[in-house]
Amino acid sequence: MPPPSDHPCLHLSLLEKKFFVVKTEKLDAAVFSITRTPEEISVAGEVYEGMSKTFEENSGWRCIKIAGPMEFNLTGVVASFTAPLMTAQVPVFAVSTWNADYVLVPDEKVAIAVDALKQDGWVFTEQK
Repeated sequence: MPPPSDHPCLHLSLLEKKFFVVKTEKLDAAVFSITRTPEEISVAGEVYEGMSKTFEENSGWRCIKIAGPMEFNLTGVVASFTAPLMTAQVPVFAVSTWNADYVLVPDEKVAIAVDALKQDGWVFTEQK
């Protein structure tokens, strides 16, 4: 499923640094996303110098950012984005913010993910 439109807000960039995804009770990182539920706290963030061994052991992720900002009435973006990744058997961990969507994929499957998205019509731009 290609992107819902060719608007630049839907162009992609593959972020250079790896990301980690962990459950934790404490975090001192500068850039991260936290999701808390009654059962757990999930944390995803950019790899940084001196991070804990737990984070380092779980840092095998790459992040593809959907440029944004997008209007909240724009529907189907994440569904359109993840459909070719599902077909290519690339697992995802998605994080949404007010301005953009970030989709983490396993480092060992990043080339497959990028190729699948390009073949589906998604446009990658240089990282800003």
